[in-house]
Amino acid sequence: MDQDKRLTYKDAGVDTKEGEKAVELMKPHVKKTWNENVLAGLGSFGGLFKLDIAGMKEPVLVSGTDGVGTKLKIAFLMDKHDTVGIDCVAMCVNDVLCQGAKPLFFLDYIATGRLKAEKVAEIVKGISDGCVMGKSALIGGETAEMPDFYSDGEYDIAGFSVGVVDKEKVITGQNIKEGNRIIGIASSGIHSNGYSLVRKVFFDKLKLGVHDYIEEFQMTLGEMLLTPTKIYANACEAVLPNYDVNGIVHITGGGFFENIPRVLPDGLCAQISISSWERPQIFAYIQKHGNIDEMEMFKTFNMGIGMMMFVDESIAESVLETLKDAGETAYLIGEVVKGDGRQVIL
Repeated sequence: MDQDKRLTYKDAGVDTKEGEKAVELMKPHVKKTWNENVLAGLGSFGGLFKLDIAGMKEPVLVSGTDGVGTKLKIAFLMDKHDTVGIDCVAMCVNDVLCQGAKPLFFLDYIATGRLKAEKVAEIVKGISDGCVMGKSALIGGETAEMPDFYSDGEYDIAGFSVGVVDKEKVITGQNIKEGNRIIGIASSGIHSNGYSLVRKVFFDKLKLGVHDYIEEFQMTLGEMLLTPTKIYANACEAVLPNYDVNGIVHITGGGFFENIPRVLPDGLCAQISISSWERPQIFAYIQKHGNIDEMEMFKTFNMGIGMMMFVDESIAESVLETLKDAGETAYLIGEVVKGDGRQVIL
């Protein structure tokens, strides 16, 4: 390069004009998530959200942050970017719901090697779709162009969710007791955990590609693997105002064995009947072709149950019916028993 040439930011790999174009393309997607509590337009230094705490004695803010993980590699291979944003929202909002909170707003962070406005707009479309499902306003975010840090064509996404709950209604699991029934709410599939093992099975062992058609799934492998994570805002909205729920579990990274004990009081165990629900076919396929032990599957995947609610036996059937009336597929999958070490018994 001529030493006398004046360098620009674009010469270093950052195209600010493309960034401005991306903001214009994403605006319609962002605005569809807004409600009367959003006070500042897109582009402000900070997102402003009016806190409606009418009827609450001691409002408590509940927050959660997460990303999508290696599921993004499937999006890269498929060159399909309009669903992984749903996964990002789901991983954050579902955690916030576990404390009994009502989701309020969401922020996103997208980092990429070379910014392409149309691709970023696709990602944000998925995030905004997830925010609609998660009853959250998308009030801001950041798109970072980082040449030489991310490979061209690759990116990462992270999100941050905030909800609110009255302190006396915070769900911690401390009210779970022996005899409580466990209600499982169906997942949409793998969700966004365990994809390192998924890729090992499909790509390394079976030598399949994302565009290969899988007869058992009636779709390509890539389409199946990009099925978005289910968001449980509707389920919680139907149940929480009407029933006392003692504990809620989001079955995320670590499967049954890491997540269920997080809500169990000392001396209590969750006894799960693994024959009480219908597992999505994808899990049997992974287990068979990966030659994976049953316990390893339950340590890694949601196995068809994305969220669990712990309730008193006297209201279990009513909660189950309420969930079904709300359009959810739900099952009575177990109960709480005495035991040592907050174990999960399958």
